[in-house]
Amino acid sequence: MAFDNTIYKDYLKEIEERKEQALNPKPIDGADLLSVIIAQIKDVSNEYRENSLKFFIYNTIPGTTSAAGEKAKFLKEIILGESVVNEITPAFAFELLSHMKGGPSIEVLLDLALGNDIAIAKEAAKVLKTQVYLYDADTDRLKAAFESGNIIAIEIVQSYAQAEFFTKLPEIAEEIKVVTFIAGVGDISTDLLSPGNQAHSRSDRELHGKCMITPQAQDEIKALQAQHPDKSVMLIAERGTMGVGSSRMSGVNNVALWTGKKASPYIPFVNIAPIVGGTNGISPIFLTTVDVTGGIGIDLKNWVKKLDSDGNTIRNESGDPVLEETYSVATGTVLTINTKKKKLYNGDQELIDISKAFTPQKLEFIKAGGSYAIVFGKKIQTFACKLLEINIPTVFAPSKEVTIEGQGLTAVEKIFNRNAVGTTPGKILHAGSDVRVEVNIVGSQDTTGLMTAQELESMAATVISPIVDGAYQSGCHTASVWDKKAQANIPKLMKFMNDFGLITARDPKGIYHSMTDVIHKVLNDITIDEWAIIIGGDSHTRMSKGVAFGADSGTVALALATGEASMPIPESVKVTFKGEMKSYMDFRDVVHATQSQMLKQFGGENVFQGRIIEVHLGTLTADQAFTFTDWTAEMKAKASICISEDDTLVESLEIAKGRIKIMIDKGMDNEKHVLQGLINKADKRITEIKTGEKPALTPDANAKYFAEVVVDLDLISEPMIADPDVNNNDVSKRYTHDTIRPLSFYGGDKKVDLGFIGSCMVHKGDMKILAQMLKNIEEQKGKVEFLAPLVVAPPTYNIVDELKAEGDWEVLQKYSGFEFNDNVPKGAARTEYENMLYLERPGCNLCMGNQEKAAKGDTVMATSTRLFQGRVVEDAEGKKGESLLSSTPVVVLSTILGRTPTIEEYVTAVEGINLTKFAPSHKLLVQ
Repeated sequence: MAFDNTIYKDYLKEIEERKEQALNPKPIDGADLLSVIIAQIKDVSNEYRENSLKFFIYNTIPGTTSAAGEKAKFLKEIILGESVVNEITPAFAFELLSHMKGGPSIEVLLDLALGNDIAIAKEAAKVLKTQVYLYDADTDRLKAAFESGNIIAIEIVQSYAQAEFFTKLPEIAEEIKVVTFIAGVGDISTDLLSPGNQAHSRSDRELHGKCMITPQAQDEIKALQAQHPDKSVMLIAERGTMGVGSSRMSGVNNVALWTGKKASPYIPFVNIAPIVGGTNGISPIFLTTVDVTGGIGIDLKNWVKKLDSDGNTIRNESGDPVLEETYSVATGTVLTINTKKKKLYNGDQELIDISKAFTPQKLEFIKAGGSYAIVFGKKIQTFACKLLEINIPTVFAPSKEVTIEGQGLTAVEKIFNRNAVGTTPGKILHAGSDVRVEVNIVGSQDTTGLMTAQELESMAATVISPIVDGAYQSGCHTASVWDKKAQANIPKLMKFMNDFGLITARDPKGIYHSMTDVIHKVLNDITIDEWAIIIGGDSHTRMSKGVAFGADSGTVALALATGEASMPIPESVKVTFKGEMKSYMDFRDVVHATQSQMLKQFGGENVFQGRIIEVHLGTLTADQAFTFTDWTAEMKAKASICISEDDTLVESLEIAKGRIKIMIDKGMDNEKHVLQGLINKADKRITEIKTGEKPALTPDANAKYFAEVVVDLDLISEPMIADPDVNNNDVSKRYTHDTIRPLSFYGGDKKVDLGFIGSCMVHKGDMKILAQMLKNIEEQKGKVEFLAPLVVAPPTYNIVDELKAEGDWEVLQKYSGFEFNDNVPKGAARTEYENMLYLERPGCNLCMGNQEKAAKGDTVMATSTRLFQGRVVEDAEGKKGESLLSSTPVVVLSTILGRTPTIEEYVTAVEGINLTKFAPSHKLLVQ
């Protein structure tokens, strides 16, 4: 048989190249390559036949990839006898179809089940009864066959109604043996598990897995597995929280790759069921991702506050609680998880109750191998019961519905009640309830978007859910450097997402100008209803309108495909303000002071962790308020919600409309006119507010909160800086975001090597502050001279355009030594900086850590949110890199001086500058 197998030979060449990196062949997702492989399988004398069989069986990505389409088609030929392959019997072909999860495989199984050969139909039905990833086209076929009296279709529908795809799965083992591995002391950022500078490789799971923690740690994990082959390795954050920060899905994927189990023998490098623990539990977003993979996350509580004889907390010289160890989880400790008793044991000794890790819902995720299977399973069961006209049998754990008589609703409880689906009609739900909710806005970013696309393919989704109001695919995380990796990955991602139905930052057709605006800023603009629920593939998906949840790439995919998300209604912490901001303070200082004052008010306990922060900002429009809600990710909150006065909300919605209109004018709207639809919805909401028909969202006066924090603005007397505290003797206190220090702490003599103004924590006002300060400094000193480099990355192109129109951009250009050029984007990351101002392309820049970085060992003063080790700056030999976080004016002055300013220098420098101001609302923001 003669045919062109050039693409296969190219694949063999790539395999040899990967061998040099100790990597296996890259999984196949393209139809062209798999078509050649199938042709070589059919040719029994082909020299490549043996390896082609292995690639076909074990190395082809399932779901809706074009390769999966070819694989399903060939398996159908084998089952029907149209092709004979001795190594793949019809029975084996059915088994392979059963592992392909959906899309083309379901289409083939339905073809066979509804076909004329009854023996084949019965075998196909057996497989279909185990499948849950069915979409409208599939259920429509099944429904038509059912209504026409097809016996096999009736049998399948009856099986679905009883949820046999779930009930016939093996039960969870009563005892799970684990051996511990301390991955780090203190909070473990997901940067340790999936470094930002390796973001380009996330979709290549095996390659990306090699960046987890360190090669030494990987060797230790392998040694533990060899020593304890019957146990799972549990990764632990000793004296800290596991999984803070971003990159959740890739982080969990890596943990599962090293410590979990294979999802299927026929799906390469997809592992599930990781087990993780933390002294202070698991970060909420990270825990959701662990659920996605059917894993287990345990709050170990193995260190507790030491008490004196009167029951008071004993504190050290720094005022921090002294902790004592209640039990050891040192690396190599063998523990037993009892899933029935929901306890953790060391031998026969009971250590702690771990019931929260084994709620009825979590037990279902573990049994099903992940939360997606449960979500889709419930949908297919509902479809079947409706077709059979029967009540839904109780198979799955009922949603927990918590109603407290006489208690009002917090703002987030109101949003969840409005968006809940499948709950008892008319029942009011409070915090603690488990709910499915409709999602209004979805965001995907570009370094996790590649994985989101993979997840959509694996769950066989091909089009966005019609109930989603709007969805956006950003290009901000790869904005700084348009290198070969970005050029290979991003256009492909944009085409996939554009075809799927999202508004995309880059136009696959190349008609409109590529936009690298920061994803959270765009989502903040396209959220046009404060009653909205937003899901975004970034930990900083925290909007100043609606309630937004940062999510892993899989949860984003689920929201795009189904228009739904499932979660408990979280408890809320109320934040209000009193006093008056001093004239020389910036609102960023209020944000940091909130965290500092909260910790003081609650004796070092972070009451924000895992909860909603309901912040009564009232008078701040969306751009400025976003500075607060954005930072709440670093407060370890699950989400935040901003309470606004009516007039302020209307102003914010008008700003959002204007920016959406700019996107439309650029040509970014799609054939369904999603962006115009958002403007129409915004107009409707504005009318409702102005007429009093439906005022701005507020909580009930008798709502109940977990805690209430009052921020005293009078106490904020100088700029506040979040310090990574890299030299703290207590390793667990480093890189936590909880060390908030006044400017005077540094005595005006701490050397600053580089300044960064940009990313999501700044708004247009910050750019104007920068311009005003530069003009001030020139007037005061006769010229502007930088003693440290200053990197500036505006968050959006809109802001750049507005600054140009108002004359501020011209000021920045005057003092800059570099200005971005979209026609000639940088092809390589900057490694050295001169003492000058760099005007970089809008986007994440240094904050992301995957492209631009400070020089190793630098001390960076930044408006960013990231101070994790190695994120913005890596350590040098003998010197730790530091990323200190502060307001825009502090950053500017630090680069002019090359050091931290004194309070006197700071006050002089900001005289007459229009800083971001805030005055608490005098209105009672309750209903």
